[in-house]
Amino acid sequence: MNPPPSVQEGGHAAAPVLLDLVLLTGISGSGKSVALHALEDAGFYCIDNLPPELLPELLRIEAARAEVDRRPIAVAVDVRSAASLPGLMPLIGRLGSTGVRVRTVFLDASTDTLVRRFSETRRRHPLGRDSTSSNGVSDTLHRGLTEAIELERELLADLRESATIVDTSQLRAAQLRAWVLDLVRAPAGSLTLVFESFAFKQGVPLDADLVFDVRVLPNPHYTPELRPLTGRDAGVIAYLGQQPEVGEMLSQIEDFVRHWLPAFARDQRAYLTVAIGCTGGQHRSVYLAEQLAQRFRAHAATLLRHRELDAR
Repeated sequence: MNPPPSVQEGGHAAAPVLLDLVLLTGISGSGKSVALHALEDAGFYCIDNLPPELLPELLRIEAARAEVDRRPIAVAVDVRSAASLPGLMPLIGRLGSTGVRVRTVFLDASTDTLVRRFSETRRRHPLGRDSTSSNGVSDTLHRGLTEAIELERELLADLRESATIVDTSQLRAAQLRAWVLDLVRAPAGSLTLVFESFAFKQGVPLDADLVFDVRVLPNPHYTPELRPLTGRDAGVIAYLGQQPEVGEMLSQIEDFVRHWLPAFARDQRAYLTVAIGCTGGQHRSVYLAEQLAQRFRAHAATLLRHRELDAR
């Protein structure tokens, strides 16, 4: 069987063969190994640190065996292949116009989180220099790590711009595995809405496309019997459902997203992440994210995340 035109020499000839490719990339220390193992456990054929110039050959091989045993493919590409990265974006563009369905997932985390992770594991950053001290991580190493991370962000900026971003700063390994699997299992070919609740005190998610601050709404935290509950519990749902301001905020966010959703879809986005934040990420943001997901579920592919609740 011939490969898809974009990966066949000459770029013409055969009808495309449908292949599913997840391109996993991101900042070093953001959890790519965890995500890749999750995809492998889910039945993906996984390759770590494949040089981008070898991707066409891999797709040729997989196209040839797809008649007998089609399998989804996951390839991790990172800054270790820095010299080949400039050619990766044009290749992705060519694949997108063929039978190769490409989903690019970019894992990111705050610089402070990445520095802490490298410090705890004492691993060397691919772009950094070893300068540890006998008492642990020295100031020189800290500065070196920060500079290496910022350089890596620059080198991967184009990939990040075109990818679906997952902020792993606050995620446990189990959360990351679940979130990545949700993304790759979402329907292909149309925009998927992701509603995510979060706590402002833990930082705004790096993967958010739209952020709504609902801290101005009445807070169930100050009602003793509601304090230990969440926005998914009946008591909190009833309380917030009775507040006129909550209903008004909910309707306005829904109208805004609904109005601009066609424009985001025309922008050829695969995912649109709508982040709803309150103080603790337990009551108001959870309630609104749940309600919004329920209202949009009949009209678009929808995913629901609760960053703080899922971490429990």
